[in-house]
This record gives sequence, C-alpha cells and structure tokens, in this order.
Amino acid sequence: MVRSFEAGETVVRRDVHRSGRVWSEQALRVLEDAGEALVTACGPGAEARWPALYAKARDDGDRSVRTEAFDAMATGRWELAAAVWQETDLLLWKPPAAWFSINAFFVPAGDGGRRLRNWYVTFEHPTRRTEAGFDTFDLTVDLLIDPDLNSWEWKDEDEYAHVRRLGIVSDTEHQAVEDARAQVLALLAGRAGLFARAERWAAWRWEPAWPTPRLPRPMAAAERVAPEGG
Repeated sequence: MVRSFEAGETVVRRDVHRSGRVWSEQALRVLEDAGEALVTACGPGAEARWPALYAKARDDGDRSVRTEAFDAMATGRWELAAAVWQETDLLLWKPPAAWFSINAFFVPAGDGGRRLRNWYVTFEHPTRRTEAGFDTFDLTVDLLIDPDLNSWEWKDEDEYAHVRRLGIVSDTEHQAVEDARAQVLALLAGRAGLFARAERWAAWRWEPAWPTPRLPRPMAAAERVAPEGG
C-alpha cells in the first residue's frame, strides 16, 4: 500500500498512456491528503514535461498542432519537452476512484491579489498512487464552470471526437467518461463534493513563500512505467 502524502510535500502527477509511456508530468505541492480526495496545487514556475508538439501548439497559439500531438500519441511516438507552469495558480482536487478531477484556476486581480477565474473539470483515469505522486491519463474533454457555479460549458469536444476516432479513448473509457459527466453535473447541481465547499476553496491562495514545485530528476523520453493492467 502506497503511503499518504504530507501537506507541503512535492508530488508528481503523470499522464501515462496505455503503452506505459509517460505523456506528461507535473510537479505539485500537497495541500491535504484525505480519504475523499488528494488536494494539490502549483503556481507559475512549477516544473513540468509535456509533449514537444503540445508545447509548440501553446507557444504558437495553433490548435492544429495539438491535433498533430494526438496523432503522435496514437502512433506511440512522441518526445517530451521541459516546461514550466505559466500565468495561473492551480488548485487540483482529485478523488481517488473518480474518472475526473476538479481544478480551480486563479489569475491576478486588480487589487494586486488573485481571483478565481473559473472551475475546470478534467475527465481522466482514476488515480494510481506511486511513491512520487500519482498517475492518471487525461481523456481530453473538459467542463468549464463559472466561478459562481451558475453556468458551464463543455470544452474540447472536437478533440475528444478526434481521439475517439484514433482509438486513444476506448469504448469502455468513453462509457466511463459519459458516467463521469453525469456524476459531475449532479455534484454541481446539488452543490456536493468539492462544490459544497466552493466558497472555502475560492478563497484559497498560493503562498508566495512556498518553494516552487520541481520535478525530482530528468526523464528520458523513452522512459516507461508498467502498462495499464500490466
């Protein structure tokens, strides 16, 4: 059994493809590790590694390059590039068995502080704990929710359809996503789960005195972990 994490500890969130190859990794700071969820965070400057094509799409502002990144994922051939988290403070609430995580993004406010920009639900694999953090796998489609929780919209449905066509998201995973969509909308409507404490988390702030989360070591692009089920 993998240990629980202590508040203040650095952990690494990894997206791991079914081939066992690491698609991305991100350094996070633990805020709390309770049975309901692992809560982590990071601010600008936190270290990450992303697919080189994905990083290029961000730098160039060209979403078509993201499509190329997914095509590379389908072939099992991609290179990772060093990156840093930019612009926003991130709060990430991840229930262990859920096919989603709930994120909050904070941006500069006019008074020099920070404000909640939006809630952001990422549909992804349930958590698999590791000694260094946890593994999951982003399934592309997301839900964007306004700070007051009163309106929302789906995001990246086009990319989700593309990865479905490529076979990156299987029929079984698709059904899990459909179930998770309904679950999240029920949590939102009932102000349950994280949303029951939305006011508390909306008031959260990254402390400037906290050290910047850093990845523990360089990683070779071809590094593998145990494949799903293997």
